[in-house]
Amino acid sequence: MLPQPEGNYAKALQNYYEATRIEIDPYDRSYILYNIGLIHTSNGEHTKVLDYYFRALERNPFLPQAFNNMVVICHNVFVGFAIANLSERLSRYLRF
Repeated sequence: MLPQPEGNYAKALQNYYEATRIEIDPYDRSYILYNIGLIHTSNGEHTKVLDYYFRALERNPFLPQAFNNMVVICHNVFVGFAIANLSERLSRYLRF
């Protein structure tokens, strides 16, 4: 049984890092890097996620799921920032 579907992300990361040292085929490495990004997504580490997706795309530019996930992350981060900024600005004017 694979560690990632079981939720053992630390073990899955360890296995993927080992795989990146062994695998030499760029296409296969792209999926390993993509999967590392998925684990970091579930851990909320968006900076690491984007780094791994970029690295995956450098090896395989035809990885649409990496592009999609990057857009979703950027959208969510921007929306979160915009809401926080708007909330802060509104609180200045709506003081009772």
